[in-house]
Amino acid sequence: MSLIIEPELPKPARITGRVMSGLVILFLLFDGAMKLIPLPIVTETMDKMGYGASDTLARSLGIITIVCTLLYSVPPTSILGAILLTGYLGGAIASHVRIDSPLFTHTLFGLYLGLLLWGGLYLRDGNLRALIPFRR
Repeated sequence: MSLIIEPELPKPARITGRVMSGLVILFLLFDGAMKLIPLPIVTETMDKMGYGASDTLARSLGIITIVCTLLYSVPPTSILGAILLTGYLGGAIASHVRIDSPLFTHTLFGLYLGLLLWGGLYLRDGNLRALIPFRR
């Protein structure tokens, strides 16, 4: 069974989708790299969130972030990457809820990033638009 690919979106919409996805990719690669080092701010924040100041855990999260982001950035695996990143961001939201972080700046940041991630993918991937059609 094959998906029917809808006609291409206008060029400005595709460019907007690529820019949105590019911003998400750059942010998450930077975030993953910070965890790979791991910088003191990373381990201190993890400790405040109740996970301990573990360099090993920080590096593991960095690897997960980078691998999922690379999957998202490659067109044939972009939907899988988006699904995995959605789970990752959901875990971040749950962690912030657990420690009662500020709602709009910390807790919902994962939601904002997820909306940007899926919005960018929707604008640049015809298969996703065929799977989830928005009717006029």
